[in-house]
Amino acid sequence: MSPLPPQPASVDAPVAPSSTPAPSLRGHRSFRTYWLGEATALAGSSVSAVALPVIAAMELDATPGQVSTLASAMMAPAFLLALPAGVAGDRFSKKQLMVGTDLAAAAVVTVVPACWATGTLSMPVLYCVALLLGALTVLHQAAAIAIVPELVEPELLPDANAQAMAAFAVAGSAGTYVGTAAVSLLGAARCLLLDSASYLISAWCASRISTVHAAQHSAVPHAGMITSIREGMAHVLRDPLQRPLVLTMAYHAFAEAIVTTYFAYYLLTELDYGDIGLGLVLGAVGVGSLVGALGASRMVRRLGPGMVLLVGFAAYPICGIPLLLARSGHGWLITLVAASAVKAVAVTAAASTQRSLRQQLCPSHLQSRVQQTSVWLVAGARLLATLVAGAVAAVVGVWAALLTGTVLLLSPVALLWVSPVRQLQVMPGGAATALPAQISRPMEEGGARVR
Repeated sequence: MSPLPPQPASVDAPVAPSSTPAPSLRGHRSFRTYWLGEATALAGSSVSAVALPVIAAMELDATPGQVSTLASAMMAPAFLLALPAGVAGDRFSKKQLMVGTDLAAAAVVTVVPACWATGTLSMPVLYCVALLLGALTVLHQAAAIAIVPELVEPELLPDANAQAMAAFAVAGSAGTYVGTAAVSLLGAARCLLLDSASYLISAWCASRISTVHAAQHSAVPHAGMITSIREGMAHVLRDPLQRPLVLTMAYHAFAEAIVTTYFAYYLLTELDYGDIGLGLVLGAVGVGSLVGALGASRMVRRLGPGMVLLVGFAAYPICGIPLLLARSGHGWLITLVAASAVKAVAVTAAASTQRSLRQQLCPSHLQSRVQQTSVWLVAGARLLATLVAGAVAAVVGVWAALLTGTVLLLSPVALLWVSPVRQLQVMPGGAATALPAQISRPMEEGGARVR
């Protein structure tokens, strides 16, 4: 049974001391198994992210247009299938979806080395593999992210999400480096077998987890796909706390994507930092993401979730200013490395906090749909941002595109500032909550369904 929703209380209401020991994830077998499986699959996917473009460019002599099409094939499912995947995640067993998608992904990845070995590998094959992997990833993540509230107690959600994001930051970076080495040692096609093996490990781990809270599934016949999608979107749009959380992520994704579209290009061409300089900056982002994920729970306990979100998203545009002022030289490179690390710490802590907050506020039967509503908005925002970045750069230059994105990064901060999220002082999962007293959350049936 899902936990009762948090009840409104005064922002300044004191938290009663408790003599019971604080809960901990230490020794939590199911979460550790989940953590290991998801990190392993992400590391394997990072290998594929390196290998597939290499196969296209080096093995199949793909044109720039074909490489772009391959990248689009990998990204498109996140936007096209996010909302239906959310319905599937709420309608079926999340654990079974995770196992099934992992096994299917392992089989799909194996197609590339098999076709390479038989001499039948072609760009259409890569397009199909990329589309299928993208679709399976969307469906898997709809279940994998939303299952965390079923694995741990509500008060452990911040720590669980922080540890998961920390593991994923390490796994993603390690997978990229391993993928680069594997392509050199084994060849791009053969090293995809590593990704296939990672999916099999992830499937085995998913089959071993057990849930603390089973998601509620209604005994009445399921509504249609469109109706189910609308129910999830309506919950996001009507909830005074979840609406600003999801919209903040979408606005941030749009502005950030404008910057990242030309970030590497600007460092390599305009600032002439070369591969080493770019690697130092990206490495700092990885380290900062790890620190931010590991420190997110401590920041929330000390500052409160509202302040962590506000400071985290505010730090992003502030730390983006050095890029706009930078010139060639070691001094500016060191400045950019430091700014990138601080920015990654802040935004990763904020992202972890918003995910935990959103999961704690969401009814169990809507977890996947609310999650995928956010994914859909973020994916659409990023796709639109690449077009905007290209248009701005074509008219007034790359630096102007970077400036545009940096200025727009202030919009999430403004949204959080005027929203009730800013007033949250503790996470609403324990014995006491700090929901502002004036907030009215339109629920019925004890918070299980939104009108």
